[in-house]
Amino acid sequence: MSENKKGEVSSLNTEDFPDSGRLPATPQTLSPSFIPAYADSDFLLRDQLRPVRFQLELLKPEILQQEQGIESTVVVFGSTRISEPSEAQENSRLTEQTAANNPEDKDLVRAAQIAAKLELNSRYYELAREFGRLVTEHALNSDGNGPVIVTGSGGGIMEAANRGAYEAGGKSVGLNIILPHEQYPNRYVTSELCFQFQYFALRKLHFLLRAIALVVFPGGYGTLDELFETLTLIQTKKMKALPVLLFGREYWDRIIDFGALVEEGAIEQSESEMFQFVDSAGQAWQIILEFYDGLR
Repeated sequence: MSENKKGEVSSLNTEDFPDSGRLPATPQTLSPSFIPAYADSDFLLRDQLRPVRFQLELLKPEILQQEQGIESTVVVFGSTRISEPSEAQENSRLTEQTAANNPEDKDLVRAAQIAAKLELNSRYYELAREFGRLVTEHALNSDGNGPVIVTGSGGGIMEAANRGAYEAGGKSVGLNIILPHEQYPNRYVTSELCFQFQYFALRKLHFLLRAIALVVFPGGYGTLDELFETLTLIQTKKMKALPVLLFGREYWDRIIDFGALVEEGAIEQSESEMFQFVDSAGQAWQIILEFYDGLR
């Protein structure tokens, strides 16, 4: 540790990284090869440096969460397409109106049907918001030592869970992922705990490193991927059992036939019991509390 010119403590060791700004400008000092490796972004982005980038994506969120005193998390997954009820209602109204004016357009009719379904599912936004609030209030009442909400930092269900934590006056984590179409962090993630990942593998690792529970709302490929990876890790005993809670049994029974997996011999009956269906934020939080004897 050292002090900068303002007297602020910095973790940068100036003995390891001396000021080179006073070097003369020569062909040698201006050459890209002369740039220190840690400061050479072109070098760090080479294919051969991928293992180093893996390590950096592991270390940065790990170190910063340690510094923030985060010891345990509750992970919330769910669709980015499930918006808050007022927004979903307005979108459904407008889409239905457009379809009604163009009844021969099958795509518009289909879009109206989907919008109506999303309006119905918008109730999960409020459930995720309430759940984020409950978890965070417990943490605040535990001198800040309780579990912290973590999401993928995007919109929809992720936004709702971060929002609940924010409205409770606590902090929450967001693990953003760089995508071709861009995913921006929602405004409710704690700024100091908003991380960005290039690699899904490292992001998934950080989802589970501190997780004491996994709460899953209706979602698509990404949600299913994260759910089944967790169940596989528990099944193969690569991680300890923890509460895996699925909101909306009517949704999951339509999307996945867990009973058929048992009947086909693909999984054991006990392996179909590694998760529970829940209908309310209070029920979900109570299951987690009971699993950990009140989180004392």
